[in-house]
Amino acid sequence: MNPNELMPRAQNREVNLNIQGMTCASCVMRVEKKLGRLAGVSAAVNLPLESAQVSVPPDITDQQLLASVASAGYTATVRTDVGHHPEPDHDDAHDHLSHGGTAATLRPRLLLATALTLPVFLISMLPALQFPNWGWVAAVLALPVVTWAAWPFHRAAAVNARHLASTMDTLVSIGVTAAYLFSAWQLVANPALTAHPGMESMTDMAAGGLYFEVAAVVTTFLLLGRYLEANAKQKAGDALQALLNLGAKDATVLRAGAEVGIPADQLQAGDVLVVRPGEKIATDGEVVDGASAVDTSLVTGESVPVEVGPGSTVTGATINTAGRLLVRATRVGAETTLAHMARLVSQAQTGKAPIARLADRVSAVFVPVVLVIAVATFGLWLLAAAPEIAPADLRAAFTAAVAVLVIACPCALGLATPVGLLTGTGRGAQLGILIKGPQVLEDTRTVDTILLDKTGTVTTGSLAVDATRAFDGFTEAEVLRLAAAVEVASEHPVARAIAAAGIAQGAADDDGALPYVVDFRSEPGGGVTGTVAGRRVAAGRTGWLVQAGVPLSAAQKDELAAAEAGGATAIWVAVDGAAAGIISLRDSVKDGSASAIAALRELGLRPMLLTGDNAAVAARVAAAVGIAPEDVFAGVTPEGKVAAVKELQAGGATVAMAGDGVNDAAALAQADLGIAMGSGTDVAIEAADLTVMGSDLAQVVQAIQLSRKTLGTIKTNLFWAFFYNAVGIPVAALGLLNPMLAGAAMAASSVLVVANSLRLRRFGK
Repeated sequence: MNPNELMPRAQNREVNLNIQGMTCASCVMRVEKKLGRLAGVSAAVNLPLESAQVSVPPDITDQQLLASVASAGYTATVRTDVGHHPEPDHDDAHDHLSHGGTAATLRPRLLLATALTLPVFLISMLPALQFPNWGWVAAVLALPVVTWAAWPFHRAAAVNARHLASTMDTLVSIGVTAAYLFSAWQLVANPALTAHPGMESMTDMAAGGLYFEVAAVVTTFLLLGRYLEANAKQKAGDALQALLNLGAKDATVLRAGAEVGIPADQLQAGDVLVVRPGEKIATDGEVVDGASAVDTSLVTGESVPVEVGPGSTVTGATINTAGRLLVRATRVGAETTLAHMARLVSQAQTGKAPIARLADRVSAVFVPVVLVIAVATFGLWLLAAAPEIAPADLRAAFTAAVAVLVIACPCALGLATPVGLLTGTGRGAQLGILIKGPQVLEDTRTVDTILLDKTGTVTTGSLAVDATRAFDGFTEAEVLRLAAAVEVASEHPVARAIAAAGIAQGAADDDGALPYVVDFRSEPGGGVTGTVAGRRVAAGRTGWLVQAGVPLSAAQKDELAAAEAGGATAIWVAVDGAAAGIISLRDSVKDGSASAIAALRELGLRPMLLTGDNAAVAARVAAAVGIAPEDVFAGVTPEGKVAAVKELQAGGATVAMAGDGVNDAAALAQADLGIAMGSGTDVAIEAADLTVMGSDLAQVVQAIQLSRKTLGTIKTNLFWAFFYNAVGIPVAALGLLNPMLAGAAMAASSVLVVANSLRLRRFGK
């Protein structure tokens, strides 16, 4: 246990850092170790976000933290606002670039490397394309590739060497440099090597050959992998920005009895906001006047609008759908629910375990071992030739050492993950499945529990008429038709659902269009009235109808209560002052949800339902799709969803979370695997690891299957890449492997990796 963890942290503050220069898990561990050496400090470093969340005691300054990170070989800045990841300034640009860089800085290097590597490869590998002194042309073309294009790897290797550390960048840099310099030495030492087309000595095992294409191909493929990785990193912070963008930009407040428009970020607690129908509520507050229905789906993800009136609390970024409201601001700026959700997403993302590429996990051992073997090979060959070391002995020793570096140059290792990922994600894109990166594949292998958000994931997320109950003197069709004729003039979500059902019924019964309504009136928070075919029709809530003088019997009230207890939203319909019936509305279960949940069980996952709706609604949906009652979380807030994920994780579960709403974003980020439904909000999609572009849970099943298959392919690639190294390095060290044959073996391993990855194109066919 870290002794720092035993120190009290009651007074600790949280500091968020942006860190430039990390490329692999060893970088993460080095930064955490350096920060942890400061008394009372603990840090969680996130590689994709290039950030760290640090718990700091009062006697440690920000400057000490920055100096500690700098001593590890990286550049850090203090973050002052959640979700903002600034670009490095001019002074930091070289360090940032040296460890991989941004997609914008890597792109020209990748383009140049690709353009020059292709002719080098073709000239070197196809005798029919060779011409007199082609070796010098290959040397000239490969030089910009192994210097300027490969500069990020060389700089990273140099920085790590300065701190007595090594990563895959170290071996890439040494391998590329050795392959080029060895080839250049061979060309200078024997200018006749390529004096004529097709000429290159392959008879003398000590003579070697030219391997300019080896250096160029290794550089190009690894630059491609680094470019794709940089692209993913640039998008890592978009979830927070999408969340913050949901807030209203402007607000209307009452000042001295007059309405004044101001930017929303200038609001102060106590200000009274004027919110008209269709406008966003600019901040958290309390309704002081007016009544309306508020669409909370952007924040809660739930489809049923919330009726509000004087004394009701409202949340910023929700939408007023009906009447005019006066709202007194109670929380502004960083204290709002929206800002709190942004912090939850940020903390959940930063608090995740560091993500490392599979190849990097062994780099701490593999790289120094290869370097030691190469040096030992050179020394042992010289020792065997002692005491008189002839030029031929020196050349043989150097050739064997270079062969070790060439055979160990991690071309196949570099291809194992990006080519497998490219093929798997490409096939996924064809199937409407988006996989964000290699870490997602690891997560899908280990998850054993999947939390499914109800609204929009298991259910459709939109209200629909579930049942109509008619009282004496009326038919169900008549009740629905009259109610729909009135509701069609309203924009309320409940009204739209009833109107749609009435129109559908009319089309089915060949009754034509709905009757025309006159004298229409809407009472926000109450209901609607109008005259239809000479009859006065009212539809709305219990209290509103009672105030209007409509008599409701105890038996009728019991029927409405029973409908609501069953998980439905129910309204009254009255005709000419008498109760005519009740219309119930529900959020319906998606077709295929039950079969998809059964398929998740077959994958070894335990499906659980998570919803902000009441227990009755949750129980009904769970029963419909085959989820056990004990596996249901009902009535949970966005914070509660995060707590549910943490509770399961604390119990030893590895949790996947599938959702589509803003309220799911923090839970998606906290989960070991976040899965966003493509029909959901942008912030949910950005916070997730997997996105399915459709709205069918069956795609979630397919996404997990594809991810596991892709991970299996990558692991197979890595096995063969390491196997070839394990066999080839000893052979090269014994002098039994010409560097040219080593290059051929490396190419063969790369072909095997690519061919194995291309098998993923047949997934799902």
